[in-house]
Amino acid sequence: MPSSPPLRQPCPPGACDCGREELLNGSEADARILLLTLHEEKRLVERLQNLKDLEDLERLQQRMYEQLGIRLQVAPGINEVRTMRGITIQIEALPGLCRKTRQAIPSAIRRGLENSPEIAYRLLDAHDLLRDT
Repeated sequence: MPSSPPLRQPCPPGACDCGREELLNGSEADARILLLTLHEEKRLVERLQNLKDLEDLERLQQRMYEQLGIRLQVAPGINEVRTMRGITIQIEALPGLCRKTRQAIPSAIRRGLENSPEIAYRLLDAHDLLRDT
């Protein structure tokens, strides 16, 4: 008898607005996000903090979408980018995505960019912001 993959444990009542219960009760939304257990989330955050290059970030974005349904956009902000805070990291609204996870992913990416600023420079260059330098 095949066993189902482990699902994320529910958040404490009132602590999160993820909509996990509605998703489990037959909602037509994508339920892949529930496969992101706490252990897997920690591995993902660690992986995002240890980015190797811009291609690595783009590959992780693609895999997050393919495996979990998370649409993540990383781009320079509309104002001048002086620090990593100027880089916009947006996660598309997704039923079942925990509030803490929505905060942890962008924070991990910012730490990864701070650890390897050349990735941020490549990101800026990819958006044609360093063409005159």
